[in-house]
Amino acid sequence: MSLTQPAAVVVLAAGEGTRMKSRTPKVLHEIGGRSLLAHALHAARALEPARLAVVVRHERDAVAAHATALDDGVTIVDQDEIPGTGRAVQCALTALDAAVRGASLVHAAPGSAAPGGEVAALHGPVVVMAGDTPLLDAGTLAELLRAHTEDGNAVTVLTTTVEEPQGYGRILREGGAVVGVVEERDATTEQRLIREINTSTYVFDAAVLRDALGSVGQDNDQGEVYLTDVVALAHHQGLGVRAISVDDSWLVEGVNDRVQLAALGTELNRRTLEQWMRDGVTVVDPSTTRVDVDVELARDVTLLPGTQLYGRTRVAEGATIGPDTTLRDVVVGADATVVRTHGSDAELEAGSTTGPFAYLRPGAHLGEQGKIGTFVEVKNANIGAGAKVPHLTYVGDADIGEGTNIGASSVFVNYDGVAKHRTRIGAHARTGSDNMFVAPVTVGDGAYTGAGTTIREDVPPGALAVSGGPQRNIDGWVLRRRPGTAAAEAAARALGGDATPRDTASPGSSDSGASSSAAAAAAADADDGPGAGALSPQARAERARAVPESRTPRDQQVQGATAEKDSNR
Repeated sequence: MSLTQPAAVVVLAAGEGTRMKSRTPKVLHEIGGRSLLAHALHAARALEPARLAVVVRHERDAVAAHATALDDGVTIVDQDEIPGTGRAVQCALTALDAAVRGASLVHAAPGSAAPGGEVAALHGPVVVMAGDTPLLDAGTLAELLRAHTEDGNAVTVLTTTVEEPQGYGRILREGGAVVGVVEERDATTEQRLIREINTSTYVFDAAVLRDALGSVGQDNDQGEVYLTDVVALAHHQGLGVRAISVDDSWLVEGVNDRVQLAALGTELNRRTLEQWMRDGVTVVDPSTTRVDVDVELARDVTLLPGTQLYGRTRVAEGATIGPDTTLRDVVVGADATVVRTHGSDAELEAGSTTGPFAYLRPGAHLGEQGKIGTFVEVKNANIGAGAKVPHLTYVGDADIGEGTNIGASSVFVNYDGVAKHRTRIGAHARTGSDNMFVAPVTVGDGAYTGAGTTIREDVPPGALAVSGGPQRNIDGWVLRRRPGTAAAEAAARALGGDATPRDTASPGSSDSGASSSAAAAAAADADDGPGAGALSPQARAERARAVPESRTPRDQQVQGATAEKDSNR
């Protein structure tokens, strides 16, 4: 990106950030899906420096681990107990010089050759930047570096002009030339009126920086080693010092508290959405839409109000997301629709529809033209092309074949209290409402299941599975067992003169006997084949009493019910 490769970029991340009032180090707070430090490292690495260093102190281990996780090529530098940005950079130079000397023993490293050919220390331009300016981009840094190298400066500082400069160091000029930087606590009343401020972003010649820091003391209001003192020292030595000013102050604004964190997050989001809209994405309501910087959107994507896209979510051409949808690390295919859905680590293929009120957990996968409907939760499951899970269902640890329809209120029972197990349902199967699939279990291609069925054993392809027995009505039960209730009164009115009907159960049987009678009838009803003739006389009597001859056989009822159009399910 730059004309000259910098010898090093030093990112300052040692500060405590007390005004954040957080146990989390300031540079690890996030906006736009990246930590403040990640934004800085992203911009720094784009300059392709020979070396990249991060200076740490407060919560050292957490910041160092985060930095190396982001970029395993960074050099972690520990600042000692001496405070100040000047001391932080001095520690970085010491570490970088040692790295250069070590590398020179093996081969000549870029930026390691000092004048005269002597290999001793870092040589060339060194970019220094704060770790808490998240909108500072690689393009701005490249322009600063270009100006530094083309002018042959010893020091080049990035500045901006603001209406309210309180809290910032002021740029001191004489006859237009930069002669120094004064921190606000050390500034005179007249100097505090200056509106051109230091942004804590510089390019130094490595040799000038090294020599100047060796003579910078702590004689100031805060008792710190100021990096800004190098500017005045270079000027007094007659070396080239220049300021490059940016008109867009947002680019160089730092984060000191959560108010600034929120303001910068909002501004970053505004810029992100504006760029996507210019690239062909429709954002219906930018004020209620959030999109992280690493999200990828294709043209003709539509984001409806209340949409948040986080992490590395990718949305293909023509898809519509929202309203009121939150996706993190989700892949959405072309022309797919996702409505009022919360999802993470999932994939929705082209033409699929999801929601409203769907919950996609990690590992959820929906095939082309498939459907995940209202109040459906999916976890670690593959739903095939054209398959539908329309309503009120939990699908966990499952594979559902293409064209299959899962009835409402079904549960894939995947956990036995110790381990998770998988359910497999074949292609073009039709499962009834209120089914329980007790894993591990397999339902074959083209199989049907009746409403209310609990599947505990494999179902062969093309088979019908039912597990419920015939319904048995016990007349008059409410009048006898719940007298005086609103239900009993309503029943009495409905029955009219026949307010005390007989129980149709066998003489002497209790209400609890209904389950055993129903079970016997269910056993008979489950098989209309040759085995039906082997029923005991008692079972035949139970079946005759519970299922009148005029009643449609249960298997025909189930087939008729499941033959309804999928759109009605």
